[in-house]
Amino acid sequence: MQTEHHVDLTSAEMGNLWTAYQNDTMIICVVKYALATVQDTEIRSVLEFALQLSQSHVQQLTAMFNEEQLPIPDGFNENEDLNLQAPPLFTDTFFLTYIHNMGKIGIESYGLALANSSRLDQCQYFTNCLTEYTQLFNQALQVLLSKGNHTRSPHIPKPKQVQYVQKQSYLTGWFGKRRPLNSLEISNIYFSMIRNILGKALVTGFSQVARSQEVRNYLIRGRDISAKHIEIFGSILSEDHLPPASKWDAEATDSTVAPFSDKLMMFHVTALISIGITHYGACLGTSPRRDLGALYPRLMAEIVQYSEDGANIMIDNGWLEQPPQASDRDQLANKQ
Repeated sequence: MQTEHHVDLTSAEMGNLWTAYQNDTMIICVVKYALATVQDTEIRSVLEFALQLSQSHVQQLTAMFNEEQLPIPDGFNENEDLNLQAPPLFTDTFFLTYIHNMGKIGIESYGLALANSSRLDQCQYFTNCLTEYTQLFNQALQVLLSKGNHTRSPHIPKPKQVQYVQKQSYLTGWFGKRRPLNSLEISNIYFSMIRNILGKALVTGFSQVARSQEVRNYLIRGRDISAKHIEIFGSILSEDHLPPASKWDAEATDSTVAPFSDKLMMFHVTALISIGITHYGACLGTSPRRDLGALYPRLMAEIVQYSEDGANIMIDNGWLEQPPQASDRDQLANKQ
């Protein structure tokens, strides 16, 4: 008779669960507020599906933490981090675009979590999450298309035949005539622009309602960084006479009443920065033109510094919850 052995979670699996819990409890607060303000019934149905998924995830994650005898993270909750009485801070269209992009980020994040998991129960959980967020992404996209609000990446001519690179000038970017952007580079630039437009709209709204002046100043700085990156990406597209992504500057209302705690807003912004750094790194790896190869590290360095400054604000205020970490062996060895 074969004996069943319980295999402890790996560090990667602990990190996956901890991150998922933080993100889902945050999303529950954001979506509940969105549902309290949106008027459009189609957009409401997408938000309700998003809320259903996150609530189900939190229940399953809580059960896993209990089963593994791990402390349940604090995350975010309605009593401390949400004000449902706040007037609308964003428009209905913003929240639809927000969920569409959260669906895209969820697909990427859950795909990575699945790839880093070893236990079959963990693989199954993240497989299910990946399937659910694919459904959420498609549902949000369908509503965006039906309302004419979806921004497509630029069209380019269809190639007439297979071609190979013949000259080193294909890599030129700093000096001499630059070749036109290829399809991968266009995609990288365009969707980098989209993410910055979404981020700018989000921090614009957050900066209007933050209670702490330090947090408010930090968010204003993030708004300006996003605006600069949008301008850079737009100018690169314009060189090849390609249309830039449309901007949503008007998607934040003029409300100054905070629907969320400063802690939640800071976490949300720093989480998006982390995703942005990862995205720029992926863009760097698929952009052979030298000027683009130099651009992405420069932009990454700027937002890495911004992220560190945000982490310091969260530490100073006692908002930065610590994920599971390895033992300090030197400390243990020197313990009296």
